[in-house]
Amino acid sequence: MLVLLPPSEGKAASGRGAPLKTGSLSLPGLTAAREAVLGELVELCAGDEEKAREVLGLSEGLRGEVAKNVELLTAGARPAGEIYTGVLYDALDLASLDAAAKRRAARSLLVFSGLWGAVRVTDRIPSYRCSMGVKLPGLGALGAHWRMPMAEVLPEAAGNGLVLDLRSAAYAAAWKPKGEIASRTATVRVLHAPTRKVVSHFNKATKGRIVRSLLASGTAPEGPAELVEALRELGYEVEAEAPAKAGRPWSLDVLVDEVH
Repeated sequence: MLVLLPPSEGKAASGRGAPLKTGSLSLPGLTAAREAVLGELVELCAGDEEKAREVLGLSEGLRGEVAKNVELLTAGARPAGEIYTGVLYDALDLASLDAAAKRRAARSLLVFSGLWGAVRVTDRIPSYRCSMGVKLPGLGALGAHWRMPMAEVLPEAAGNGLVLDLRSAAYAAAWKPKGEIASRTATVRVLHAPTRKVVSHFNKATKGRIVRSLLASGTAPEGPAELVEALRELGYEVEAEAPAKAGRPWSLDVLVDEVH
């Protein structure tokens, strides 16, 4: 099983250990594309601060994020699973999983990123600010920048099993499973059961809990149909829609009664 996650806007502080080594990150086929974004991002942020803020879409209160990006090559690195914070990652709570579940997380979780393309939760990275929606002056829109290298690397990472896609639209644009991979891909919406409306905050929290439940239970569904059954056994109310055409992903709706 491969689980595709969005990153978080908020991130923990960089570590105090060794700095980033791009060649040591998972999915080495993305190294050249990563270094291109990293180089331009550091140069941009080391120059005109106001221009950098505008390009990155940062408010006045987030001015310090520009300085953080200047230090990307020298800041200490931490496992990505510790860097990413926020509602989904709080609900996932990787640190509290037992050893077996942490090993499953290391194998199956892939976090998408405007800067790194995609990383495993065990990959050591510094804290940064660069969303997939950013358009760098030289490289252009990052979603488009990542499409070709992702198309070359991600099919192998997906292997032959289930792909559970929990990404937001901006990050999903960087790589869309196609053909045979799409047929074993499932996307998830979280709906308020009484109104059937999509929820926002609880959407992220529920997705984090779903991933945690799968990791903690050791459940390894082979495809979307098996995922539906597994989630129901884990106590989730799930409505599933098989694709009308071959080569399309499944759509799963998880229904919740409370909206926090």
